[in-house]
Amino acid sequence: MRVALLFGGVSYEHEISIVSAVTLKGVLEMPKVYIFCDANREFYLIDEADMKSKTFASGAYKKSPKLILKNGGFYQKSLMKEKKVPFDTLINVVHGGDGEDGVLASMLHFYQVPFIGPRVDASVLSFNKLYTKLYAKEIGIDVLDYEVLKKGAYKISLPYPVIIKPLRLGSSIGVSIVRNEDELEYALDVAYEFDDEVLVEPFVAGVREYNLAGCKTKEGFIFSIVEEPQKSEFLDFEKKYLDFSREEQVQAASLDSFLEEKLKVAFQAIYGTLFEGALIRCDFFVIDAKVYLNEINPIPGSMANYLFDDFNGVIHALAQHLPRVKQIPIEYQYIDSIQKAKGK
Repeated sequence: MRVALLFGGVSYEHEISIVSAVTLKGVLEMPKVYIFCDANREFYLIDEADMKSKTFASGAYKKSPKLILKNGGFYQKSLMKEKKVPFDTLINVVHGGDGEDGVLASMLHFYQVPFIGPRVDASVLSFNKLYTKLYAKEIGIDVLDYEVLKKGAYKISLPYPVIIKPLRLGSSIGVSIVRNEDELEYALDVAYEFDDEVLVEPFVAGVREYNLAGCKTKEGFIFSIVEEPQKSEFLDFEKKYLDFSREEQVQAASLDSFLEEKLKVAFQAIYGTLFEGALIRCDFFVIDAKVYLNEINPIPGSMANYLFDDFNGVIHALAQHLPRVKQIPIEYQYIDSIQKAKGK
C-alpha cells in the first residue's frame, strides 16, 4: 500500500503539521508520497529527500512540482499532459484550520479521494470546543462546566481559577490559566487574538489526565495504550510542539483495569459512526473516579504513532475500512417527463 501524506494548510498549526509529516516519514514503513499545502493553498509534490524543516522555512518547496486536485486524486501538469500522483490512500495530517475544520475533508470527499481522517461532520463537531461539549453531553459523556464568551466580553460567572481557551484552536495556542480577576482581561485578550469566541472552564489543579487513541476497523476497535501525560500544570504550546515529533513508544499509564475499561467505553461512544475513517485521540480527565472528556483530537500529532505497539498495522487495517461514498445515479427521469408533458 502506498500512502500520501497531506500536510501544511492555512492554520496557526501549520508548522506543527510539517513536524508531524516529517516524523511520519521515519515511522511509516510503506511507500509514501508527500503533498504540501502552502499558505496560498497551493499544492506541491515534495521529494522525500526534501522532507526537512529548512525546505519549508526557506520557501525552497516552491521549486517542487505543483499539483492540482481533481476527480480521483492529485495531478501534476506538464506541457502536453497530466500525470496522476500514485497512491492508494491519503492521510490527512493537516492540523487545525483546513485539516480539522472540514475544509479539506469536504474537498477530498467531493473529488472522491480515499483518505484517513475525520469526515466533514466529525471535523465540525470536534474543531469547535462548544460543539464538542454539546456532542459529548448528548451521548452521555461527562464534561466540565463551561461558558462561552464572545469578543469584547470580559466578565465570567465561573469561580476562579479558570482556564481560557480559543474556541477553535488546538496545541494549547492562546491558552491561559487565570487565578483571579486581575489576570482575566489580559488572558482574554490573548485568546481573542486567535478567535472571536473563547471557552472558559474550571481549572482543576493536579487533575489526572489520560490520553487514549484508536480507530474502528473491520475487526472492531483498535486501541492504543493509555498514556498519562507528564506535565506541570498544562501542556503549553512549546511542550506540545515537541510532543508532535515523538516517534518512540511511550510508557503505558499505571491504572487499574476497571478505569481503563471505562476510558475505552467512553472512547467507543465518542467515536461511534461519526469518526469512521479516522484515527483519533481522546483526552480525558478523571475526577473522583468519574471520567470527563477534555477534548477530541481528530488528527492527533504525528497520528499518535507513539501510543501504538504496531502503528503500521493500524494504518493498514484502517485503510481497509474507510467509509464508502454512496453512488447516486443521475438519470434525468423527472426532467424528461416534465418536458414531455409540456410538449417540449
